[in-house]
Amino acid sequence: MTLAQVEATARAAHAGQADKAGRPYAEHLRAVAEGVRARGGDEEQIAAAWLHDAVEDDALSLEWLRGAALSSRTKDIVLAVTKRAGESPEEYAARILATPGALLVKESDLAHNADPARLAVLDEATRTRLTEKYARMRALLGLVG
Repeated sequence: MTLAQVEATARAAHAGQADKAGRPYAEHLRAVAEGVRARGGDEEQIAAAWLHDAVEDDALSLEWLRGAALSSRTKDIVLAVTKRAGESPEEYAARILATPGALLVKESDLAHNADPARLAVLDEATRTRLTEKYARMRALLGLVG
């Protein structure tokens, strides 16, 4: 798949979905993909960024991902950043760190999720909870500073 095809697939898969602030979810996907690009990521990582929440959110199935015309590296990154039921944050972080290319995608995801402007529209309790959650994950991943 080309990056344009991956983007179109991700946008279609998440159509009608909104983020916690009520914004179209595709805005988050675009921001993560652009963040990966800005951080020097390659096309496989950018493709994974567009798809990083697709399996986790049940927007696309695991079977779709396995059969998609994507590189094995892109698929591995998507699977690495897909949270699994019952998994601890430590296990999740370890899988990301063990998967080549996944850390950059997760770093971009966390950066957009923790954007103060994005968090500002949430209620204080949610904002505090998410800020702590994202900071903890950044620490587990060694993304300090």
